[in-house]
Amino acid sequence: MQTNLDSHAKALPDAEEAESILRSCVHCGFCNATCPTYQLLGNELDGPRGRIYLIKQLLEGQPVSEKTQLHLDRCLTCRNCETTCPSGVTYHRLLDIGRAELERRVERPISERLTRKGLRTVIPRPVVFDALLTTGRAVRPLLPGSVQKKIPARAAVPAKARPVVRHARRVLMLEGCVQPSLSPNTNAAAARVLDRLGLSVVPVSEAGCCGATDYHLNAQDAGLDRARRNIDAWWPAVEAGAEAIVQTASGCGAFVKEYGHLLRNDPFYAAKAARVSTLARDLVEMLVPEPLEDLRLDRDNIRLRVAFHCPCTLQHAQKLGGAVEGVLMRLGFDLSAVPDAHLCCGSAGTYSITQPEIARKLRDNKMDALESGQPDIVATANIGCQMHLDGAGRTPVRHWIELVEEMLDAADRSMQCRLFDSAVTNGLETPS
Repeated sequence: MQTNLDSHAKALPDAEEAESILRSCVHCGFCNATCPTYQLLGNELDGPRGRIYLIKQLLEGQPVSEKTQLHLDRCLTCRNCETTCPSGVTYHRLLDIGRAELERRVERPISERLTRKGLRTVIPRPVVFDALLTTGRAVRPLLPGSVQKKIPARAAVPAKARPVVRHARRVLMLEGCVQPSLSPNTNAAAARVLDRLGLSVVPVSEAGCCGATDYHLNAQDAGLDRARRNIDAWWPAVEAGAEAIVQTASGCGAFVKEYGHLLRNDPFYAAKAARVSTLARDLVEMLVPEPLEDLRLDRDNIRLRVAFHCPCTLQHAQKLGGAVEGVLMRLGFDLSAVPDAHLCCGSAGTYSITQPEIARKLRDNKMDALESGQPDIVATANIGCQMHLDGAGRTPVRHWIELVEEMLDAADRSMQCRLFDSAVTNGLETPS
């Protein structure tokens, strides 16, 4: 695609990258075939090719408006188009550049500005989020229906105690923003499963939000500042030999893996950011190479039929589609087929709040697909998808690592019962 960036666009820090991405697009339209919003709305401007043209016009100095902003806002950033694109267009980076520049040129209505400011104030701060969630649950019956739907109806599974640090192999784990309140047992379950495999999770309380919420709401400097704080918090443990920085939320993992690129021009953080991105691992990446068959899991008693929802940030951003499914099958889980598994569920970070109607339609379509194999439970790998899908009030949705740990615990209890029965049968002392 030929480009002619105007003088203002050429002065942008990412001008060269934007121009390179634009020129790599051959406007073939393959991307539209897998774009959820294009399939739903049927508008060329609500597909990747149309949005690329809008960003091109923006950077070439042509007039832009609230309509331009609407079509860019409607993008889920699911990156399905990148998986489909034969030319390797890094669309999400162009979208980040275009959205940031458009934010400077077109002022949003006051209601949108307040909503986005509120999301950036609440979501990245666990204490604030937890306080509001607790209050919301207490008064949920009194709230309007539209607000009630945003507050989880199902109580979170309480977190169990985490194992002490006892292994030579050590990893770090990003705790996340909303996950400690919405699904507190997820990281605890991950730590216990990793402990069974000989890996200890070293706590780093100073690390916080990965920065994705700010960054994708066009407060990009604030998002990068959060990335820098995490790097500072992790760095002593990295230097001490931590072999990985584990994320149980694939959305966070996708963003942390981009720290190196996003901070490549920062003279103080470029090298550290690159190192952190190299160490970033989704939880499933830690389990794939391990001897899962050695885990004491009573495969004969796994009766749950599971439908796995693979988040876009796992399959399209991190290129780990099929990895969790492979782990679950190695452990003996019965997985049901999921048609159109490549399509987004509509969560997409804060998208379900900023674009609720589209998000609801995509969620309902996704739940129909997930339930087509009549599963007992839906599993996923991202807290946003988990809450969004579970909000439909249909088949329960859990993080896959919690299901794994529950089966491991069940196997332990089964072993204890067999030992007890054997001791009683043989007249031996009852095992403690």
